[in-house]
Amino acid sequence: MITPLDIENKEFRRGIRGYREDEVEDFLDDLKEDFENLYKENIELKDKINMLSDQISKFKSIEDTLKNTLIVAQNTAEELGISASKKAQLIIEEAEIKGRRIIEDSNNEVIGIKKEYEEIRKESMIFKNRFKSMLKDQMKYVDELFGQEEADLGAE
Repeated sequence: MITPLDIENKEFRRGIRGYREDEVEDFLDDLKEDFENLYKENIELKDKINMLSDQISKFKSIEDTLKNTLIVAQNTAEELGISASKKAQLIIEEAEIKGRRIIEDSNNEVIGIKKEYEEIRKESMIFKNRFKSMLKDQMKYVDELFGQEEADLGAE
C-alpha cells in the first residue's frame, strides 16, 4: 500500500516533452494531503471498528448472561409453582383429613349422646313405673286405711 510518505518522496524522470514540474509538484502535494487525510481516516475507522467489535463482544457476553439468567429465573419460577402446588395439595389433604376426623368425632359424640338419652329415658320410664306402682300401693293402703275406718265407723 502506498503511504503519504511514498507520494512525497516520489521523483519522476524528466523527459523531452515532460510535464511542467511545478504543476506536477502542486498536484502531488494536493494528492499527498488528500491521501494523508484518507490514510488517517482509514486508521481512525479501523480503530473505531476494533473498538466497536470489542463492544459487540461485550454486549454478546451480556446477552448470553441475560439469557442464562432468564432461563434460571424461568426454571426457578416453574419450581416455585410446582412447590406451591404441592404445598397447596398437602394443605387441602390435611384439611380434608382434619374435617373427616371432626365429623367422625362429632358422629361419635352424637352416638354417645343418643345412648345417654336412651339410658335416661329408660331410667325415666323405670322411675315412672315405680312411682305409679308406689302410688297404686299407697292408694291401696289409703283405701284400706280409710276402708277400715269406714268399716269401724259403720259398725259403731
